Amino acid sequence: MKENMGNPLHLTSLNHISLICKSVEESIDFYQNVLGFVPIRRPGSFNFDGAWLFSYGIGIHLLQSEDPENMPKKIEINPKDNHISFQCESMGAVEKKLNDMGIEYLRQQVEEGGIYVDQLFFHDPDGFMIEICNCDNLPIVPLAGEMARSCSRLNLQKVHQQQMQVVLP
Repeated sequence: MKENMGNPLHLTSLNHISLICKSVEESIDFYQNVLGFVPIRRPGSFNFDGAWLFSYGIGIHLLQSEDPENMPKKIEINPKDNHISFQCESMGAVEKKLNDMGIEYLRQQVEEGGIYVDQLFFHDPDGFMIEICNCDNLPIVPLAGEMARSCSRLNLQKVHQQQMQVVLP
């Protein structure tokens, strides 16, 4: 008998993140034109203003604030703040595009065992932190019992499946 000991809720993936916005329209523009998300249909039964967007296998659900004027605005770009991170093909191309769009960002580099990961951090219109990185350069090194692997989505799925399946007598 197989049991999912490491996955008690039988999760399969991240579905979406939900963000409260001062202006849904301004946030749609940002997520569509800066990050490449596509607006998708949301249930018509909702009785509140919002929008759904989708790309890269995840959704972003934007919710209109009931009190937009009193929403706190984060100004300092702090990489240790809550954020969502996206993998990219070319850090140079991303940095050039952010400069062309006039988006303020913070650049950081992490080094581990001679492997370098570049990170760019910036805010959405409401101050939610976005990270763009080349994190797949960094291998996933399990704490015990497994071989190091790259951080690619395919390898992550293999590692997760191997760790989650326990054969019981």
